Amino acid sequence: MKEWVTATIGELCDQSGGKVQTGPFGSQLHESDYSDTGTPVVMPKDIVSGRINETSIARVAESHVDRLRRHKLAKGDIVYGRRGDIGRQALVRNDNVGWLCGTGCLRITLNKAAVGSEFLHRYLQLPEIIRWIEGQAIGATMANLNTSILRRVPVTFPVLKLTQEKIVAILQAYDELIENNKLRIALLEKLAEGIYREWFVRFRFPSYEGVRSIKGLPRDWDLVKLEGAFKYTGGGTPAKEVSRYWTDGDINWFTPSDITGAEGIFLGRSGDQCTEEGYNNSSARMFPAYSVMLTSRATIGAIGINTTPACTNQGFITCIPNERYPLPYLYHWLKLAKSHFELLAGGATFAELTKGTFKRIEILTPPEPIIKQFATIEFPLFKKIEILLSANRKLTETRDLLLPRLISGKLSVRDLEIQSSASITEELSAELPTTAHA
Repeated sequence: MKEWVTATIGELCDQSGGKVQTGPFGSQLHESDYSDTGTPVVMPKDIVSGRINETSIARVAESHVDRLRRHKLAKGDIVYGRRGDIGRQALVRNDNVGWLCGTGCLRITLNKAAVGSEFLHRYLQLPEIIRWIEGQAIGATMANLNTSILRRVPVTFPVLKLTQEKIVAILQAYDELIENNKLRIALLEKLAEGIYREWFVRFRFPSYEGVRSIKGLPRDWDLVKLEGAFKYTGGGTPAKEVSRYWTDGDINWFTPSDITGAEGIFLGRSGDQCTEEGYNNSSARMFPAYSVMLTSRATIGAIGINTTPACTNQGFITCIPNERYPLPYLYHWLKLAKSHFELLAGGATFAELTKGTFKRIEILTPPEPIIKQFATIEFPLFKKIEILLSANRKLTETRDLLLPRLISGKLSVRDLEIQSSASITEELSAELPTTAHA
């Protein structure tokens, strides 16, 4: 008997009573049916990194659910968006059971097929499979996916379900550790911001009870214009038409999309790197590691911290911390001032916060002993966040390298004794720096 076989998704579904089907059409679900509460409806925008993101998910009132019951999602279903980025798909997990497959989505239901839904979900993440699907797409201006295309997707898989389960367990262990680290990062960020708000927004800093207020500020606290507080710089772009400026470059050159698409606040590498020649022949300005990059055009107020010396394009004002305004204080102040920056932004074609406007803004400036005490508390929290983000990048890189080798059978799991992903997660966690899983 062959250890690995190939079948299409359509064949797998037909053999097990599964199906590939669309979500409800517009005639079944109207704009007026949506509400602030009720059953979540999964749309293409909610499919993020293999999961269903419910941050901005739409909902329908319970009164509409019964007539749409055939569109209810079951555990193990795989959901695709029909248009645009058609390579994206998400696996329906326990938390998503009973939600509705929305207009603009397709779903695969395997039932008890020869291939498990977790394995298929991983298989569909292979770059060559994504390219195959994109190559089959229809539509002149926007890629469109349909049930016929999904049914034709070829799937190569191990006959033994145990082999499938071992492969899934290895990949799942990496995912679980990454998610655990993300949770730790979120808690650390919340703690760090909470301390800042308590001290510098609510003015409940150490020994605040004995300090008088003068014109709404504690005594000896000042408002200082930014032009006299810390150094800041703009950016520039080496000529894109000169290929040698961008070939084998090693200078990090950040754009706003690097910030808005980042997994966390610390950024070690930009999407594009320019050469030293390109940098020297542009208006870009190098700034030191652990500066705070603030987007100042179109998207106003997105921020990130570079972990190596870097430069940016013109869409930034980069702020350089100093002893009076250390990194944690400057980061929190800039982050919470986003709405103020947006109000001050002008521009005929797109919003822009100019350096001329920026320099006249005033920053709250507490006495030095309070700032030093705050920095002593915050720097370890920021360091833990940085370590966790670095660990996640390494875990993601390793998982993505393993995926095609495991899912194709090039890396055999036959002799591996794997009980569950939990045991692998424990081993992986032990290999990371202690700060990353403390």
